[in-house]
Amino acid sequence: MLPNLDLLENEITYKASRSGGPGGQHVNKVSTKIELDFDVHNSSVLTDEQKEVILKKLASKITKDGILQIVSQSERSQLRNKKVVLDKFRELITDSFRVRTARKPTKIPRAVKEKRLRLKKIKAEIKKRRRNDY
Repeated sequence: MLPNLDLLENEITYKASRSGGPGGQHVNKVSTKIELDFDVHNSSVLTDEQKEVILKKLASKITKDGILQIVSQSERSQLRNKKVVLDKFRELITDSFRVRTARKPTKIPRAVKEKRLRLKKIKAEIKKRRRNDY
């Protein structure tokens, strides 16, 4: 059910802008921040079911228009930031299609129940001895 990531990369658009933070004069004149945009609604590669899965699992990273946005400004080079963003995109898409195994509830062991009851009785006895009417 995982879509072909190489085909999805053809539908990605990149935007470069000036990055914030420290870096002196270099950061003020070079556009190293990269923003990846992927339009989930208008994707021709994804099926309707795949679109639903992505929209549901990645809802916090998707705008109201259905555009998945990922930003990177950690590196000092535009090319490295582009690689970081693309790696994040691939990881997010593959993680959204990973099927999680459901946790099976286990039975509480008899020894644990008995220990809890034993400790309750000890606590009750301690509190009973504190009372004046004992």
